[in-house]
Amino acid sequence: MHRSLYVLTLVFTSFTASVNAADVSIKPGLWEVTTTSDLLNFASQIPAEQMKNLNALAKEYGFDVPEIKNGAAKSTTCMTEEMAKQKILPSAVQNQVGCTVNKVTQNGHYYHMAFTCVNAELNGNGTAEGNFTNAETFTGVTKFAGSIQNNPINEQANVDGKWLANSCENTKPAK
Repeated sequence: MHRSLYVLTLVFTSFTASVNAADVSIKPGLWEVTTTSDLLNFASQIPAEQMKNLNALAKEYGFDVPEIKNGAAKSTTCMTEEMAKQKILPSAVQNQVGCTVNKVTQNGHYYHMAFTCVNAELNGNGTAEGNFTNAETFTGVTKFAGSIQNNPINEQANVDGKWLANSCENTKPAK
């Protein structure tokens, strides 16, 4: 179950901001993304040694597990000037967790996307939708229904993103 929590956390944080924001001028620099869900409340029950192993596994795939505290996962990412000019937000780990985007629709500052995950760990369908309130903030909801390690799951997460600074010192550029 602990590995399942980790995999679903990756899904929630990766699909939230992975669409082209056509009508929004996105500010380059350091961004913070906060994901909250009922499932993330269980993270505090993962023993320290097991969390250390999950973090090591994530690093093998080039991903840092976000800090999870009080049911919220917080992470930072760097959006380069080039990404901002192209109006493309980072999609951190879609391919690494075996998920593909099926359909993306946009209407002004609102986006909606559907995705499918098919692999040994994760099997099911989800959606991510949200709204860019301005060049420095967005809010959204990611939903997933299917199974994780053959255990049924029907979960949703709320996601908030905010621009923090022009500089991305010591932060990896988004992918």
